[in-house]
Amino acid sequence: MKLYDLLQGVAETALENIEITDITSDTRKELSAGFAFVCIKGNTFDGHNSAKQMCERGAAVIICEHDLGLDNQVIVEDTRSAFPKLCANFFDNPQRKLKLIGVTGTNGKTTITTVTKRLFDKLGIKAGLIGTVSNEINDTVIHTERTTPEPYDLFELFAKMAEAGCEYCVMEVSSQGLEQRRLEGCEFEVGAFTNLTQDHLDVHGTMENYYNAKKILFSQSKRAIINIDDEYGRRYYDEIDIPRSTLSVKGAGDFNAENIRLTAHGLEYDFNDGKVKLPVKFRMPGMFNASNSLTVIAIFEALGFDVSKIARMIGDIEGVRGRVEVIPTGRDFTVICDYAHTPDALVNVLSTIKECSDGTLKCLFGCGGNRDAKKRPLMAKAAAEYADFLIVTSDNPRNEDPELIIKDILVGLEGTDKPYITITDRREAIHWAVKNAKSGDIIVLAGKGHEDYQILAGMKKIHFDEREVVAEALAEL
Repeated sequence: MKLYDLLQGVAETALENIEITDITSDTRKELSAGFAFVCIKGNTFDGHNSAKQMCERGAAVIICEHDLGLDNQVIVEDTRSAFPKLCANFFDNPQRKLKLIGVTGTNGKTTITTVTKRLFDKLGIKAGLIGTVSNEINDTVIHTERTTPEPYDLFELFAKMAEAGCEYCVMEVSSQGLEQRRLEGCEFEVGAFTNLTQDHLDVHGTMENYYNAKKILFSQSKRAIINIDDEYGRRYYDEIDIPRSTLSVKGAGDFNAENIRLTAHGLEYDFNDGKVKLPVKFRMPGMFNASNSLTVIAIFEALGFDVSKIARMIGDIEGVRGRVEVIPTGRDFTVICDYAHTPDALVNVLSTIKECSDGTLKCLFGCGGNRDAKKRPLMAKAAAEYADFLIVTSDNPRNEDPELIIKDILVGLEGTDKPYITITDRREAIHWAVKNAKSGDIIVLAGKGHEDYQILAGMKKIHFDEREVVAEALAEL
């Protein structure tokens, strides 16, 4: 690609219109000579300090925010904002060849985006998926490292989707991805909001900052779908100025789930948008999944699809990995794996299971290290509210002492008589739970969900799939 084409809509330069072979902001990336290096200042590293080194490694042009005294520099006001636009140009703006659907919020993103993608599959429509569990291009599944990819990876994915003939791309949109401007240059056909509860305060600092980060999605969307059962959703509705629709499981929205019937295996309700009233079945249990499935239907109606067809088809969609997922045991007790890692998500999952079961409910959970420590005692309070017995253990301790994390969690149990046990090693904790399970018990493994790894001291990532760990424990019975 020629330099002027790369800079289109971003900057102008008097430099020669040379050929650019690639683009990066990562000093660790191995590239052939002729690439563009974008200097981005982060919390602990400033790419401007490595510009000369990158020139020595073959950078043909340096994109920077201030004069570095280099003959091949191009100065822009904000390199973080410029980088995704440059990546979009480098891949020939593939986002313009796709109809983008973005879903943001603390909980529900993975279920909504996955079910939306599965419905596109059933409709015979080529579509891509970008999310926490995996990325998909039609039927091809691609490993994912983060919910919203870094700009280069994101636009490369878009390019592959467009090349594969995808018409739509449905994606989870994280607050960090929005705040770090990874999605600059993207316009969404629909931006949907699920809910906002305490999470990621280690990154955003306050709930207000978290709220404002999520809000960025609506500045890049043609239309919004907002859950107004959530107080922050009601604020968004009042504050944004694009066409918007509301949804509610309390009968207060443009899209409503009425007469909700919950079971241990799913739910049923009547969809009502003021124009039609349709029966809906969904194979994932819980009131929160009434909101999730309603959001999916609302997205399709906003895109112009036949809502009666979507309402009927959604009942055929299977559950989502790591979301209230029953792990087969062949025994007279039940093990459920769920990604719930916030107090609100834990309440949602445990209250749903408690309501649909007469057995003893046991919850195994921990909290991540180097993450929002304020929610640790709140997790204990949430678990204690519905579970009959708690097994407090590790999640991804990272560079924190897992026993100190557990100590923080236990503060939330002070003043209660909730029975619990602490087992620092998560594998050992799962084995204990399985070996001590009694007939009718329900064991909820919370926090890992779809993840098949643990992050330990030194940021060492090890393979850890709870389905496999449960199978190991069962084999020892």
